Amino acid sequence: MLLKKQTVWLLTMLSLVIVLSVYYITSPTQQATDMAYQEKDAKEQAKGGDKETMSGNGMEVVTDAAGNEMFEALRLEVTDQRDQLREELEAKVANADVSAEEKSAAYEQMENLRELAMTESVLETMIKTMGYDDALVRANGENIRITVKSDKEHTKADANEIIRLVMSEVGQMKPVAVEFQPAN
Repeated sequence: MLLKKQTVWLLTMLSLVIVLSVYYITSPTQQATDMAYQEKDAKEQAKGGDKETMSGNGMEVVTDAAGNEMFEALRLEVTDQRDQLREELEAKVANADVSAEEKSAAYEQMENLRELAMTESVLETMIKTMGYDDALVRANGENIRITVKSDKEHTKADANEIIRLVMSEVGQMKPVAVEFQPAN
């Protein structure tokens, strides 16, 4: 009887692996064969754009649209940084030598990171539904930077509409910066 259960379990797992493999291969969103190579190219393209540094606040304004690759490279960079911080916090929570207060603080930071990523994702989706080609939201807890890709002419009223949307979603008074890029 035990042999039959193990055989059924093994066949179930093998069939699951086969189904997932077929799904992964035929999925239209997963056409990248060498992710590391593409990531390197995207970072090089992002660095290759013409950039100006505004005097006074040290903000960097991108004047050349590098396409979706630049947005994806920036998203990937933010995700990598947050994953690294999350791993450090998880290690702190798992460490037996750390006090309960420090573990609690680390766990709270992990929850804040998760909520921040969720808020960014929701805001990006909401901005895209306003008719823009793409949006990149970067929030660090203190301020929110939004880069919107659009092929239509933008005005201050468009930026104010995005800021109102962000304020209604976030619910807190945080500085919000909106930057438009052409969708060329």
